[in-house]
Amino acid sequence: MSGRRKAEAPASPLGFLGAGLSYVALCLAALAALVLVAVPLLTGSQTYSVLTSSMAPKYAPGTFLVVKPVPFEELRVGDVITYQIESGSPAVITHRITAISPSQSGEITFITKGDNNDVEDDLPVREVQVRGKLFYAVPYVGFVANALGNSDRGAALQWGAVALMGYGVISLVRGSLAKRRENGSQDDSQDPSRNGDGPGEGGYGDDAESTDDDQPEYADPLEYDDPILTDCDCDTPARHRHSMSYRTPAGV
Repeated sequence: MSGRRKAEAPASPLGFLGAGLSYVALCLAALAALVLVAVPLLTGSQTYSVLTSSMAPKYAPGTFLVVKPVPFEELRVGDVITYQIESGSPAVITHRITAISPSQSGEITFITKGDNNDVEDDLPVREVQVRGKLFYAVPYVGFVANALGNSDRGAALQWGAVALMGYGVISLVRGSLAKRRENGSQDDSQDPSRNGDGPGEGGYGDDAESTDDDQPEYADPLEYDDPILTDCDCDTPARHRHSMSYRTPAGV
């Protein structure tokens, strides 16, 4: 074999760095889309942003809260709930349940308190005020939600989800195409018929071609003259000397 193959260019450190950053960005985008958009939509949860430091340091201002509706009777002391300040009012508070007590009418109510507050909240929380129980929280994301405002938050989250998923699809397609091109280059470099190493173009190496001049010459055994005795047509006695003639046999 002639060994003529294409040299593979070594991957540069910048190429590895770019691929690593793209992979990390893709993972972060997928995680953000899952945590901030997909899970709240699938679970029917509502999202809020912490504005005050009443629940600091665990839930500091700017924390993004995902609050999931749960049955009122399943709530227990120690749960963090989001409730309306007044029933039907859009203003809400997220505090922790510190006690459960019945009202004078027999209705079950919650006593709540902020983790960073010294005293409990003034008014008990009724069932109609509760919006749900804290599902999970994401630090700092709430600053972006606060900048967008409540009216634009839903649309911004939807468009953000579309953008993140679109980026993920584009990254996957680009990675697949790059892998396909790399595999194609390797196949071309290893194909003998494209490198002059196989039969068809150049045979097996530079010395594979042969011509008629390279074949050894063999003499035809019929191409010579040999004296052959012939019968005599005369009636001479046996003592008469027979003549010899040369006959060239016909070629086969």
